[in-house]
Amino acid sequence: MLKNFIRALRLPFISASALPFIFGSLSAGRIADWSAFYLGLGAVIFAHLSANLINDYADSRSGADWQDTRFYGFFGGSKLIQEKIFSEQFYLGAALCCAFLAAVSAICLAAVLRRLLPLGLFLAIIFLSWSYSARPLQLAYRRLGEIIIFLLFGPAPVMGGYFIQTGIFPDWRSFLLSLPFGFLTCAILFANEVPDYAQDLKAGKLNWVGLTGARRAFILYLCLTILAYAAIAWALILKYLGWLAWGAFIFVFLGLRAAKVLKENFDLKDRLIESSRLTIIQQNAVGVALILSLILCKR
Repeated sequence: MLKNFIRALRLPFISASALPFIFGSLSAGRIADWSAFYLGLGAVIFAHLSANLINDYADSRSGADWQDTRFYGFFGGSKLIQEKIFSEQFYLGAALCCAFLAAVSAICLAAVLRRLLPLGLFLAIIFLSWSYSARPLQLAYRRLGEIIIFLLFGPAPVMGGYFIQTGIFPDWRSFLLSLPFGFLTCAILFANEVPDYAQDLKAGKLNWVGLTGARRAFILYLCLTILAYAAIAWALILKYLGWLAWGAFIFVFLGLRAAKVLKENFDLKDRLIESSRLTIIQQNAVGVALILSLILCKR
């Protein structure tokens, strides 16, 4: 049961939101308020879990996850509804529970900071994360999903973490520093959309893969990867990052390998598991490298 619950939450993928928040917090120079940091991290994680759960609920209701009921691990949802292990109502209830815990964290954070802005940001994040796949907006079905993911996993956690430690929002520097996370997480979504492209079309789900077709999707994937590393280089040139951040470029080979897999196996789902895996590793590795650069360059 515990294993299935972890699978439903997609718990291993929490790093996609936790790492940019930690990075944003450290980009302030130091963590001045640890209680605010932990409350912010809690809000980020619970909001992410809520989004994961409501996404599976909504994609089951729309029929998207019923087009192929096999569990692939990296894309296509948890499939626990399709396997009749958990019901749609379980997912909805769990999503509401996680959203409630995120709200409690945001309210406590607002009290600690004595600012209402955390509540406004929380409401915007929950609205966008639920509207990503849930009715009535279903933004992921209207070729807006990639933009939402870029915002929710780039600017939102990085600028949010920076604001909690400095009280400054919006801020150009923290926005620029958020771009690598936004582009790399968007690349994760895009890599995951390629194997599901045919099934998503049948369910009326439109995404950026439709702009190029699955055969040429690797081109757009490469663009997202290049933009991520270009943003890191830009931040280095402006001295927003220390020289150790150049180490993040070591992991560009992961993106290039993933693009090669997408190019050569665009219509083979089993082999596309590798491109998704490589893209997730790339986002995590770059995130850790950037965090370490902030820590070590201060010493």
